[in-house]
Amino acid sequence: MNKKEDIKKIKNRIKLLAKLINEHNIHYHQNDKPIISDREFDKLIIENSLLEKKYPNLKLKNGPNANVGGKLKNKFKKIKHKSPMLSLANAFDSKDIEDFDERVKKYLNIELEKKLDYICEPKIDGLSLNLTYRDGVLISAATRGDGLIGEDVTQNILNIKNIPKKLKGKFPSYIEIRGEVFLTKKDFQDINSKLDNKNKFANPRNAAAGSLRQLDVSISKSRPLQFLAHGIGYSSYEFSYFDEYYENLENWGIKKNKINLKASNMNSIFEFYNSISETRSNLDYDIDGLVIKLNNISNQKRLGNVGKNPRWAIALKFSAEKAQTIIEDIDFQVGRTGSITPVARLQSINLGGVIISNATLHNFDEIKKKNIQIGDKVEIQRAGDVIPQVIKVIKKANKVYKLINPPKKCPICGSKTYKEQNEAVLRCINTYGCYAQKISQIIHFVSKKGLNIDGFGEKQVKQFYDLKFIKDVSDIFLLKNLKLKIQNLEGWGILSFNNLINSIENSKKIDLDKFIYSLGIRFIGEVNSAILAKEFKKIQNFILASKKTDVLSNIDGLGPKAIKAIKDFFSYNQNIALLEKLSRHLNINENKIENINNFFNGKNLVFTGSLINISRDEAKYLAKKVGAKILSTVSKTTDYVIIGEKAGSKSKKAKELKINTLTEDEFLKKINS
Repeated sequence: MNKKEDIKKIKNRIKLLAKLINEHNIHYHQNDKPIISDREFDKLIIENSLLEKKYPNLKLKNGPNANVGGKLKNKFKKIKHKSPMLSLANAFDSKDIEDFDERVKKYLNIELEKKLDYICEPKIDGLSLNLTYRDGVLISAATRGDGLIGEDVTQNILNIKNIPKKLKGKFPSYIEIRGEVFLTKKDFQDINSKLDNKNKFANPRNAAAGSLRQLDVSISKSRPLQFLAHGIGYSSYEFSYFDEYYENLENWGIKKNKINLKASNMNSIFEFYNSISETRSNLDYDIDGLVIKLNNISNQKRLGNVGKNPRWAIALKFSAEKAQTIIEDIDFQVGRTGSITPVARLQSINLGGVIISNATLHNFDEIKKKNIQIGDKVEIQRAGDVIPQVIKVIKKANKVYKLINPPKKCPICGSKTYKEQNEAVLRCINTYGCYAQKISQIIHFVSKKGLNIDGFGEKQVKQFYDLKFIKDVSDIFLLKNLKLKIQNLEGWGILSFNNLINSIENSKKIDLDKFIYSLGIRFIGEVNSAILAKEFKKIQNFILASKKTDVLSNIDGLGPKAIKAIKDFFSYNQNIALLEKLSRHLNINENKIENINNFFNGKNLVFTGSLINISRDEAKYLAKKVGAKILSTVSKTTDYVIIGEKAGSKSKKAKELKINTLTEDEFLKKINS
């Protein structure tokens, strides 16, 4: 392919991107009916932006970046859930479920041969909803949101026939009832039949979500939405078993799924799954798997959660949907941490109700292994909510294309690329100067899981960065000083500017774990952020300890990669300077030390050996719950070493240092005192 052909190809790609982005903007912003995921849409925007930057002479006058700032309909009030709305981890085969059952038993310290009761039911493909009742009266309805805070859609659900305004019979004085809002296949078809082709919904789930999240309440009321309960949040009455809760739902006038199974035998669960899988086409609503949850609620509480996934429940997904299409091009995306990911640009194809035009190729080793080239006919799959991926080559291209080799320079900034030892991922070395990394870092900072600044997405971030309104995340808090400049931008005005500034102001008060997450440190996701917040209580303590390997390595649950990443982050003076600037704008809530009246509150504990009555994980959980700190090694700072059977070197170390030791029984006695 000569240079002229290359330019023509790039020009056509830019035109196609403009068309696709414009269409998806209408679907999302104007009609509230997206036909692709937010992630897929963001990829189109990023690709267009990168091409416009690389080829400014090919930039379209009326391209996507000339129309920044669509009229978002995300203006609902926020509601904080009394109990977090967790999301389920996925399983894809019987082995995953057997492993799940084993993990549950090990955590609860139950013999593997013993059978546990599980409640199984179809996983409806709809929109999660939290209904709150006080004294039997419905007081609010909220979407899942980020799991902690959702959108207030109370007015939009008042006409859903099977959501009672008042509960019947005997009920808890306060309860959160969780379930799924959905449309039947027939109702979905009826709605679509009244819409022109351009405005039709891609699938019932999108239709349900678009119907519920309408600012115009009359639209929601006109749609025959339905609700089925499947879970419980906070309740003033403590139920012993999930099936007991389900029985009460019926008495209160709340519908649950009639298709369910209480089972303790793995074979029974798999038979139920296979039966549903075979007959799901006959159901009048879409499902995407089977939910399996522990029946014993007290054991659910003991198990708790890992991040935002409960340990006591899992979703067994149906086999991944597959399709065949052509790779039209392969380009590279540079992520927040400098990772360079090859992405296949595909002939668009509908897969499971979602239009797929991109698929990850993971890394360059994967490309070589699968012998992938441009023009190949390939098989792709989309399992659960996972990004589409190329499985294998079905037919090689007729033309001989050049091999896709790892770039020696970053495709965005031109800096050197490198690979860390034992890593397959190629990275850009220019952490603080690469355009793509800078943009991604800012997007991560303002994201829902970070500062949660509404109306400040990728398009706005890029626009303000390109205009030099922001150089780093601290400049976000100075945007209020650029009122006239921002208001005069195309797509902006007084209202949109004020909404943005209000959202920025609201973000200034932030919990420590969310702030740590927003910094975008490698390997420091939500789980590790929570661990660090609980450990250090104040951001100042975290900064002071960041370079001390011995302090970090003694934090239970924090791995060596995370420790190294923290040290690397704070070794850059610009990061220290950035934190100082942010501290002038933000009110970071401290993780307050609870005044718990327990022997172990404030004590440093080390566990060694096998415990008999409870598992090691649960023992640690109980200790943390009463204010103890769990250490991985014995040192002079250790207060107690809890010794189980077959204790090893840690027990010897405790004797050498004259550290107090406790047996398992002594530990449990003091925990419960």
